[in-house]
Amino acid sequence: MNPYKKLASLLDDRMSGHAASAVSGLPAELGTMTAGGLKLDRFKHEIADYYVADWMAKLHLPNFALTGTVSGLSSGGVPVAGQGTFAFTESGVEDVRMEFQHGLKPGDRVLAIPIDDGNDAVILCKVVK
Repeated sequence: MNPYKKLASLLDDRMSGHAASAVSGLPAELGTMTAGGLKLDRFKHEIADYYVADWMAKLHLPNFALTGTVSGLSSGGVPVAGQGTFAFTESGVEDVRMEFQHGLKPGDRVLAIPIDDGNDAVILCKVVK
């Protein structure tokens, strides 16, 4: 076996074990967004000042095309306008920030981790059925 592959496999196993043990004691639970904050299912008080996880990811875009209208362009000093199809090739965008905090509305169900004896919480994501 390639010694580098063996080392990479060993590091992967060790990191997976550390990650699993780091989150094994976290009591994630469901909650509901309210007009005044967050109400966890197993905690009787509403949490007005909560945290929201900040996720960074790489966005993979497939080949796709969009049809639309173009205006405000010029070609050789002559204004160009009209309809057309814009074709995009497959690509990836690094360091895309997924910010869903502003999209949370009263009634939305979320997965959260209570912290500070339930006085605060970190919302991990919105959940849907």
